[in-house]
Amino acid sequence: MRTKDPKKMKEMINFIDGFYLVYHRTPSVREIAEGTSLSKSSVATYLAALRDEGKIDYEKNLIRTERINGQITGYSQAGIIGAIPCGQMEMEIENVEGYVNLPISIFGNGELYILRTYGNSMTGAGIDENDLVVVRKQEYAQDGDIVVAYVEGDGNTLKRFYRDPKKKCIRLHPENDELQDIYVKDCRIQGVVVNIIKATAAGKRSK
Repeated sequence: MRTKDPKKMKEMINFIDGFYLVYHRTPSVREIAEGTSLSKSSVATYLAALRDEGKIDYEKNLIRTERINGQITGYSQAGIIGAIPCGQMEMEIENVEGYVNLPISIFGNGELYILRTYGNSMTGAGIDENDLVVVRKQEYAQDGDIVVAYVEGDGNTLKRFYRDPKKKCIRLHPENDELQDIYVKDCRIQGVVVNIIKATAAGKRSK
């Protein structure tokens, strides 16, 4: 069992609760460090100690205090985990920026995550650069679904998914008449887009 300063532990819980009330999401380790004047390593140690004492739920960077758990009925939390190219396939490193609460009545159930978009290959589907796409994590898709597809050796891309029985392959279709379909022998589905949050509402990504 980790032994830590009780006052600092209480301060951290109060900060997390206050952050949630303002931003409707739980803070990242970096945001807690900035708000409590601790190092990120110290914050991680304190969070682990709070979890060990049963004062918070803390798993995969998701933090829930007793107060937060009482407020999120009817919501699911989704992490903003980086960017996805709406163009040529690129390798992307997952980077959790934070978490947001999504109403189940609008976004549905399931394990959800959020990606920022860049490129212009999906403009015909209403997905522009800097938009946020809400993705349900799953390993299968129906023809016509917009998916996050991973192709071995090439990386990730956001495209509309079709099976091509004649060519015995997968067709990844860009919603842009100036671009051509991508044909691959196989790909790994990492999720299906269930909603779009426009950049005008979400705030544009800084470059």
